[in-house]
Amino acid sequence: MTAKTATKSSSAVMAAVFVAALGGALLFVAGHAQSAALHDAAHDVRHATGFPCH
Repeated sequence: MTAKTATKSSSAVMAAVFVAALGGALLFVAGHAQSAALHDAAHDVRHATGFPCH
């Protein structure tokens, strides 16, 4: 294994760890948020992106 290959491999592992940590954090926050807060956030995003919802 060359140094260049090791750097690419290490970078890919760090990216995967970061994505896994971010996903875990999102699940943790969403799991502990009140359902009304999640609904309001989704509703606001729908309006911000131009999707009619009512």
